[in-house]
Amino acid sequence: MQRRILGGTGISVSEFALGAMMFGPLGNDDRDDGVRIIHRALDAGINFVDTADIYSAGASEEIVGQALKGRRDDVVLATKAHGSMGPDPNHGGNSRRWLVREVENSLRRLGTDHIDLYQIHRPDPATDIDETLGALTDLVRAGKVRAVGSSTFPAELIVEAQWVSERRGHVRFRTEQPPYSILARGIEAAVLPTTQKYGMGVLTWGPLSAGWLSGRYRSAEDIDLTGGNRSRVERHKFDVSLPENARKLQAVTELAKLADEAGLSLPHLALAFVLSHPAITSVIIGPRTMDHLESLLTGAGTTLTADILDRIDEIVPPGTDLNPGDSYYTPPSLTDKALRRR
Repeated sequence: MQRRILGGTGISVSEFALGAMMFGPLGNDDRDDGVRIIHRALDAGINFVDTADIYSAGASEEIVGQALKGRRDDVVLATKAHGSMGPDPNHGGNSRRWLVREVENSLRRLGTDHIDLYQIHRPDPATDIDETLGALTDLVRAGKVRAVGSSTFPAELIVEAQWVSERRGHVRFRTEQPPYSILARGIEAAVLPTTQKYGMGVLTWGPLSAGWLSGRYRSAEDIDLTGGNRSRVERHKFDVSLPENARKLQAVTELAKLADEAGLSLPHLALAFVLSHPAITSVIIGPRTMDHLESLLTGAGTTLTADILDRIDEIVPPGTDLNPGDSYYTPPSLTDKALRRR
């Protein structure tokens, strides 16, 4: 497993990061199996583990903490805060009040005295970024957090955060964690150039685009919308009667042929594509089962030729999100009518 330096932190991390979102009731509720999967990933050379407080309402952090007992010093541990952790509106967001409290909850669930990378999971328009960065600075100075980062921030908010840190003497975001895949390339336009300008590390999520690039889908008949979580939450991302998803299916069909020609599986093509961008430090893989992990691990070290990358560009043009919803961020000015109307 190759290593890369995480931004300007000097921290060496594996090019695959283990994402823990699927550990707990949200995915695999067998805690012992989750621990075994984490141990296998560490044994394979992965030293970077990413989770969040909101994943299965804290259960993911607990499983990660259980797995890291006796191995904590060898792991770069990342978690996130922002999402709602209860009915109280103050139990979430990016306020000092919440972050100072929630970091203690994450430390307890993770069974550790420090977090290597503490990330703000999403922007919070209700909280001044100065307030957030000031709280994070205090957490770093207290030794509870080593470095801080953002997740799914647009380029303009990344720039604002960097400027505020410089002007106010706060620690700055050292990393950004955006969604990125062959089908969702929007961050290539502004986010990735911005992270490069500020020397930030980038750990990406969603390299298989919610399963579109898993190799399971070759035709509309392969997509089942009749049951499970997808019908409630992800239907708009898979319903091929929608033009944006029809474009996805067409692209996947062409990419599968390209992968076959290159002698690769489609998931391995997808992972190698993400890591081919010079701004990317690490790609998060989020297995639910041991078999899933093993299949992804075999793709470590895969590289793509310039010809293959050029052909991918022809299928999905650079900077393009085939489904705009895959950016996972909509500016408040587009969702809150009060910001557009007197």
